[in-house]
Amino acid sequence: MPKERKPRHRSPQRQRESTPLTVEQVVEILQCGGIDEQGLLPWSSNYTFLVTVQQDEIALPAVYKPRRGERPLWDFTQGTLCQRERAAYVVSEALGWLIVPPTVLRDGPHGYGSIQLYIDCDQEEHYLTFRDDHEDAGRHIALFDVLINNADRKSGHVLLGYDGHVWAIDHGITFHADPKLRTVIWDFAGEPIAADLMADLRRLQDQLRPGEPPRLALAGLLDPSELRALDRRLERLLQAGAFPNPGAGRHIPWPMV
Repeated sequence: MPKERKPRHRSPQRQRESTPLTVEQVVEILQCGGIDEQGLLPWSSNYTFLVTVQQDEIALPAVYKPRRGERPLWDFTQGTLCQRERAAYVVSEALGWLIVPPTVLRDGPHGYGSIQLYIDCDQEEHYLTFRDDHEDAGRHIALFDVLINNADRKSGHVLLGYDGHVWAIDHGITFHADPKLRTVIWDFAGEPIAADLMADLRRLQDQLRPGEPPRLALAGLLDPSELRALDRRLERLLQAGAFPNPGAGRHIPWPMV
């Protein structure tokens, strides 16, 4: 998984430029740019809109999920799914793994919600179609999902960008305090975690100490019990030094894609 700080994305207005936008520039545009709604995205369980976010001459395609459009769930507090989308991005950035596309929280045409950079990709491709060629990315996402307690890692939530980078999206039902991991990525169950990934996990633990910026950011997005549960999951991974095996009960989402 690449560690550089530049997402491989160019807006239509920047196609002729040699230098892509940095992550920080993308976040700034998503947070402060004007929003132009393009339409409702099909097949989403919650209201999800394709929008264009423009600042000066730069326009970025993005996915907007307003809080008001979140479908009520019995086990997740109403109105928190957009916050969990942002929390997943915070953890991805703290790890340095560039798994989650830049994601912000702000007001939009339908009220407060999350806005995430749209990833240009082949819609026919998903994790189960390209996993053999991207095992390293699969390992990163598998560990990431354990950390954030992802209750819905479908194959279609893993995207292969046209630039070859693998991204993961749809993190609204994550970070629950109770074990809820459901994922299609069990390819590495029981496998030892590589030394470089263990070092990343230890660095994340340092960044989740009281007073550190990622900890402060997550404290504003998650319930204290959910933040403590994140600490416990991270500690268990570090102690085990291996990818977990599926537990009892349902551990694969449906539908899988």
